[in-house]
Amino acid sequence: MDAQSIGALWDRVTGAQPAPPGWLVLATGAAALLAVAARPIWRVTRNAVTIAHEGGHGLAALLTGRTLAGIRLHSDTSGLTLSYGQPTGPGMVVTAAAGYITPALLGLGCAGLLAADRITLLLWLTIALLLALLVRIRNAFGFLSVVLAGAAFFLVSWYGTPEVQAGFAYLGSWFLLFGAVRPVLELQHQRRHGQGGDSDADQLARLTGVPGLAWVTLFLVTALVCLAVGAHWLLPDGPASF
Repeated sequence: MDAQSIGALWDRVTGAQPAPPGWLVLATGAAALLAVAARPIWRVTRNAVTIAHEGGHGLAALLTGRTLAGIRLHSDTSGLTLSYGQPTGPGMVVTAAAGYITPALLGLGCAGLLAADRITLLLWLTIALLLALLVRIRNAFGFLSVVLAGAAFFLVSWYGTPEVQAGFAYLGSWFLLFGAVRPVLELQHQRRHGQGGDSDADQLARLTGVPGLAWVTLFLVTALVCLAVGAHWLLPDGPASF
């Protein structure tokens, strides 16, 4: 690939694309909400949130100087991130807290890129993040899940029409914003029924002395704020957008 081709590819990835029509933004938002709210669909789509959740744990572990041993994703939509280092202290607290807030922050970041009309850049950044995660996966189901997700983003970004790319990007952004809320509600439901003893919130309670409910509240407030701000960025400005 010569310098001219590389330059053309760079311009394609980093350049701005036309904003999609308002009906497409609303339609993808409705589809994402359905994918989160409908229990039969959520049992499948929750895997995408788990990928973001465990990726958040892994990234936090690396940033705080811990040794990341690996990440496992399971077919029941649960996951496990193993890291080594001090069993207490700020690094462990940040690592434990990162999981539930990462999907919301990723959704907000995606919304910011889409508000700047950087649709292709969003798709390629997602591919890069999935590739970085892939080398840390330590089980077959997790490996397959990440490969399939990355392949979907690549195919859409390389072969999809501008409308398909926009629809896919907006659907993913809406899904992360909505999908960040439900796991927190599920977490508190489990805790209320005595099933969340090893949850991130309860681990944080043991690490910090701050009650688990306070951590759940922090997760939920983060998710709702990101949803509100992200929706403001994603929604069309007015009738002319349609």
